[in-house]
Amino acid sequence: MRMVDFFDSKMIIVHVGEKTKEKKDTIKKLISGFSEDDEKVKIIWKQGDPVEVIIKTAKKNNADLIMLGAIPRENFLKFYIGSIARKITRSAHCSVLLLIKPSEDLRPCNHIVVNGLKDEKTKQTILDSFEVGQNLGAQKLTIVEEISRQEVKVVVEDDQSLLKDTLIKEQLAKEEDLRVQHILGDVPEDLKKGILIKSQSIFGKRGYSIGHYAKVVAADLLIMNAPPRTTFLDRIFPHDLEHILSELPTDVLIMR
Repeated sequence: MRMVDFFDSKMIIVHVGEKTKEKKDTIKKLISGFSEDDEKVKIIWKQGDPVEVIIKTAKKNNADLIMLGAIPRENFLKFYIGSIARKITRSAHCSVLLLIKPSEDLRPCNHIVVNGLKDEKTKQTILDSFEVGQNLGAQKLTIVEEISRQEVKVVVEDDQSLLKDTLIKEQLAKEEDLRVQHILGDVPEDLKKGILIKSQSIFGKRGYSIGHYAKVVAADLLIMNAPPRTTFLDRIFPHDLEHILSELPTDVLIMR
């Protein structure tokens, strides 16, 4: 995804490490032909801790988005992000895009999956996702409402409890869908144009469920709310997003 072209933005490449002629030539070759406007691409060379350098550089330059690459596991079918990218994702002041399959050629972004969980950040994430969808030429956008099994509070032991479990799930799904429909009502019509909109309720562990769903439907991009700032408790009880970061189902955009 060539974000610079899509969003008419400026790209800053941050290299943390020693500046050498070989590295300069390599980067120059990589970005050659990327943009006809040289003012849109800037290279910054710094030494120090990668996480600290990248975060400080992003803040200093008022970056709107940090792009990071994912690492393929041994079988090349699963991807994860390393410790440096994980720390940047948690601490960045702006949105972060995690790419599992960077490509020199433009790949179509046909299907976007967006989290629709009940959270104060969700409405803005959904509104922003339509703008992203229009810029990337998406044809379909699915809003996934993750519902925890704990909300059902029924232990299925017989036909009667199974029926009760089913009815509660149906009611919760209706309530979630109604909440999402209210949000969709605030999305400008021009941002909806040409995009097939779908909402989907799923029951399971938050974070893991939507990641699995995005993988099953072969989504091209998964958009999630940014997690709260990391605390000591987050290390003991990992945030929902940690399930996705441990094994990326597709390209992931974390919105702040």
